[in-house]
Amino acid sequence: MGQERTGTAGRFDAAVTGVGMVTAAGIGTAASWERIRLGAGTQATAVPALADIPADFACAVTGFDATAELGARQAWRFDRSTQLALVAAAEAVADSGLDPATWDGRRVGVVLGNGIGGAETWEKQHRKLLDAGPRRVSPRLIPMLSVNMTAGYVSMAYGARGPSLVTATACASGTTAIGTARDLLRSGACDVVITGGAEAPLTPSLVCGFSQMGALSRRRDDITAASRPFDADRDGFVPAEGAAVLILERAEDARARGARIRAMVSGYGSSADAYHATAPDPEYVGAELALRAALRDAGIGPDEVDHVNAHGTATVINDATEARMIRGVLGDRPLVTSVKGVVGHSLAASGAIEAVTSVLTLEESFVPPTANLETLDPEIELDVVAKEGRETPVEVVVSNSFGFGGQNAVLLLTRA
Repeated sequence: MGQERTGTAGRFDAAVTGVGMVTAAGIGTAASWERIRLGAGTQATAVPALADIPADFACAVTGFDATAELGARQAWRFDRSTQLALVAAAEAVADSGLDPATWDGRRVGVVLGNGIGGAETWEKQHRKLLDAGPRRVSPRLIPMLSVNMTAGYVSMAYGARGPSLVTATACASGTTAIGTARDLLRSGACDVVITGGAEAPLTPSLVCGFSQMGALSRRRDDITAASRPFDADRDGFVPAEGAAVLILERAEDARARGARIRAMVSGYGSSADAYHATAPDPEYVGAELALRAALRDAGIGPDEVDHVNAHGTATVINDATEARMIRGVLGDRPLVTSVKGVVGHSLAASGAIEAVTSVLTLEESFVPPTANLETLDPEIELDVVAKEGRETPVEVVVSNSFGFGGQNAVLLLTRA
């Protein structure tokens, strides 16, 4: 490990000791990271359930077999969003080297981001109600669709009897969850926190809603190039499902047990735009507040940031606004990338996926490329990594997440 930074008197480093991912790029962290690292193009497929919607493709997790992953006796009990979360959590817990059979569950918390809950369950059961009547609706409808149950079922799986929370800050939810988890460690409420985010929003009504707003790419002729963050020809995001989980511990506790510390979560900031339901504040006041709060929390100066894992949705207004904010606070020094060119936009899970990607970037000193970036928008005055990733020393990473309702959340991660 490198030399520990002292930062400010209030500096608190939460150690990341385990990670897990399930994305359209692959089931498992290694598989997902391989395609993200290559900038493999949008991992999108045509989705039959979306056939009547102008944007009828999405980044689904193909090949995911919940029965094989969770067992036939368990898989049927969960909505797909919870299934994804449980698989990502299993990988992260195993990666951490912790043994749930021996840990003190009273000191273990769960904080997961989820914005919509059991969307697939909701739509299927509503259709049963309309087609066959109330007697055919599942008695498990409520525990399968309720947004809190993503964390609830993970806590049950691991005997985690500490705080069990779901953060719902739209597309910032996963990042908000990780920041909240770090606060639980800092306050002494927990010794270990299972944190991250999960979402499975690829249902007709939800995708149709985003389509009607004009938020989605309609590049049906080449769906592998549909998500184009920061590109001059971007036309919207590609919806996705996925999950990512991190295991956080206090740094001193992780060192005491001889754990491999993969990175540190060293700063967190959140804010609200107080501006508009769906559009970002063009003056980016709220987003800047969150970024500056994360820098201050970590005791890190703007000129020390090496890399920004951007929210980078590939929508016209959001990318331009985020780029102006990054340049206004950090200048043009940091290398910038968005992984949504590969994995699409998984809403509440996106910030958690990007946090895991940031951990891997720090570990490998490798910034992945922004997939499908052919021509940088001339209004975006940043060093956006494209075509090929860059091997370069990376000590400090900022990970941005912004959501509807003007929700802003920023993490600052540092090398262990």
